[in-house]
Amino acid sequence: MTMHRLKNVLIAALVATGTLFGATAAVQADTLDSILDVGESRNKAARESQVKIDRLADETRDLLSDYKSVMKQVDGLKVYNTRLQRQIDSQMQRIEDIEESINEVTVIQRQMMPLVIRMIDSLEQFIKLDIPFNLEERLERIAFLRNNVDRSDLAVAEKFRQVLEAYNIELQYGRGFDTYSDAIEINGAIREVDFLRIGRISLVYQSTDGNESGVWNNETRSWDPLDSGDYAAEIRKGVRIANRQATIDLLNMPVPAPEAE
Repeated sequence: MTMHRLKNVLIAALVATGTLFGATAAVQADTLDSILDVGESRNKAARESQVKIDRLADETRDLLSDYKSVMKQVDGLKVYNTRLQRQIDSQMQRIEDIEESINEVTVIQRQMMPLVIRMIDSLEQFIKLDIPFNLEERLERIAFLRNNVDRSDLAVAEKFRQVLEAYNIELQYGRGFDTYSDAIEINGAIREVDFLRIGRISLVYQSTDGNESGVWNNETRSWDPLDSGDYAAEIRKGVRIANRQATIDLLNMPVPAPEAE
């Protein structure tokens, strides 16, 4: 009887122990599953985080590359802006110079017109005191300049240019050698003559029939007759040379004696 109870107690203990072990094993299994689930969740989170990190790293590299590219453009723009600023400064200086020149031009224009008029007066006086070759043409040029002085459609610069051109024409006369025909009064009669001008040192004439010759005397402002035997042939030769009908040759011409100082 006693042995039987002992067996029952032992069996009960074993059953209890088995039950406890089973319960413990079940608890441990649940705990392990939880741990595994937590580990898996962490691994998953870690993978997701790594994916985010990789994406952020790629974005960072892209941003860094964009930043470097933008900085290169900024550096280039700085150089361009510096050069552009120099050009702007230069243009501003030029604008100041132009404005100053405009102000000076206004003053110069006011001074130019009296100068132009004085130059025309001086040129007219010079022509009237010079030997009288092509006199009508030269005086017409003076009249043309005087008419242009009062024209409002001509700039002062153009009027000044025309006066300078007239001065240049007169200057060229002093280096020229030409002939032309005209009529003058000889011994109370109008005669057709051929004129020969050698620069400004001699102006002679010869009648078309070759019988009369003369030279201009600028001191007396009159014509002096020449001995036909001495100068008639020379004047005819000079006329042919001026007309390019003969080759250039030495001429024996009457010239005024140099004035004593």
